[in-house]
Amino acid sequence: MDEETVERVREAVRAIPPGETASYGEIAERVGLRSARLVGRILSEDGDDLPWHRVLRADGTCAPHIAEEQSARLRAEGILMVDGRLPKRR
Repeated sequence: MDEETVERVREAVRAIPPGETASYGEIAERVGLRSARLVGRILSEDGDDLPWHRVLRADGTCAPHIAEEQSARLRAEGILMVDGRLPKRR
């Protein structure tokens, strides 16, 4: 993965305001990547200093291996998960 791609993903995640979320796919689309999985990979390898908790799966759930910490961080920003999922917007 080239450094420019990593920086585009990092900037897109950094731009998500507190109290809001985006999906891995939305981030991939914003930065011109074909794969949402690449966004997840970049965040897992180089995202500790980012608001990674604001990035969710397409179905509004947290990745299982980080779900507890991610939902706690979202709750601290006023985002409440319902049955482990971000409520659908009306």
